[in-house]
Amino acid sequence: MNIWRGLKRLGKRLRWPIRSAGLNFALAYGLVFIISAGVFLSFIWWNTTGQLDRQVEAAVQVDAHDLAQRWVHGGPAALALAIQDRLDQNVEDDELYLLVGPDGRKYAGNLPGWPVVITQMDEFYELAIRRDGFRTQAKMHAYPLSEGFRLIVGRDVRGRQVVRHVLTDTLIWAWVMVSLLAAGGTLAIRRIFRQVVHSIARTTSAVAQGDLSRRIPLTGNETDLVAQTVNTMLERINRLMDGVRQVSNAIAHDLRTPIARARARLEDASLTATSEDELRAAIDRAVLDLDRVTSIFEALLRIAQLEAGARRAAFTVLEIGPLLEGLTELYEASMEEAGLTLDLALSQIAPVNGDPHLLQQAVANLLDNAIKFAPADSTITLSAAMQNSKVAITVADQGPGMDEQDMARASERFFRAETARNTPGAGLGLSLVQAVVHLHGGTMELANGHPGLRVTLVLPPISKKGTLPA
Repeated sequence: MNIWRGLKRLGKRLRWPIRSAGLNFALAYGLVFIISAGVFLSFIWWNTTGQLDRQVEAAVQVDAHDLAQRWVHGGPAALALAIQDRLDQNVEDDELYLLVGPDGRKYAGNLPGWPVVITQMDEFYELAIRRDGFRTQAKMHAYPLSEGFRLIVGRDVRGRQVVRHVLTDTLIWAWVMVSLLAAGGTLAIRRIFRQVVHSIARTTSAVAQGDLSRRIPLTGNETDLVAQTVNTMLERINRLMDGVRQVSNAIAHDLRTPIARARARLEDASLTATSEDELRAAIDRAVLDLDRVTSIFEALLRIAQLEAGARRAAFTVLEIGPLLEGLTELYEASMEEAGLTLDLALSQIAPVNGDPHLLQQAVANLLDNAIKFAPADSTITLSAAMQNSKVAITVADQGPGMDEQDMARASERFFRAETARNTPGAGLGLSLVQAVVHLHGGTMELANGHPGLRVTLVLPPISKKGTLPA
């Protein structure tokens, strides 16, 4: 990533004319690949030639050490004889020797004379020499002996030079082949990049024209991560659009009746009322109908705000127990009036991070629904407990309940089951509850209580650091 950014900055400085992101990415890939291959092959060349040099130097040092021992034990005559023996046994003809006296006279060896460039006795020299009528490359080291004698031990390295040239040519051709492969890989990367971009472009273009069913096909490689993300986004958009259509249809259906009734009453009163009391009664009934319309719009606005996450400012550390105890005291009178019993069951639970007013409203909506559908002389249970390391708030009644199909659609706006057609309400209660739960990072679960319905709000507890867990 840093290399890509560096190349991008370099391109900006050099006013790189190519505006294709796919081509730029592919060229960057190919350039990095070629540079990496060049560095790798250069290391191989440097290490191999260095190893050849080290082998030659090690052989010279060992040979010189043995000849020094001959000098110590036998002097010039023994050293000259040892040098001659080595030259006679040297089949490869690559060993070089020279023994000279204090006056510079040659005593033994196959070198014509002391090279003028060799002035130091503590380093290797690599130079061109003439042997048997031709020039060659040699690596030599000079050693001082006693009584003013000097010794040169070396090796003819023309064979090593051949190996170096062969290795150099091989690595150059290898680098050329790698560069061609990099060019092929660059084209392949560009093609894959263009396929992904074109696939996304075709799908989004179809969506923009109204076909929300189109999805990006999966190819089985790393590009599927982008495709899955875009497909998830399109699924979300499709669900939102379906919700908008459902809400629009529900508003047209549910609000038309009270508005039409209010208009009819006012029109009838305007035409037939004979007294002020009749006019006031008609106006009061129309106001009640319009208040119902206003309450539906307010509920829709609250749901929209919650789904947009605009109500997190009031979040605080919240103890669920005291909140449910307060609701129990608040609903005792309503329960007694309806002939119901409210049973509160609390256990040791962790605090949550949330808005107390919103959570109270959500549980109150569940209690209101339970009161509507619970038969007389039955019990409504309000409980809170830990469930799979999460806080679970449950409201259970003993009413008619819901079938599986109705429970799957219960959180849709304006949805009302067949058993609820004759009860007051607009079908927004569970939608509001689900919006509150989602705002708190939780889920709403519906289940049959046999008899009745069990609605459970599952909320994440506060972690040890005081934040919502990931």
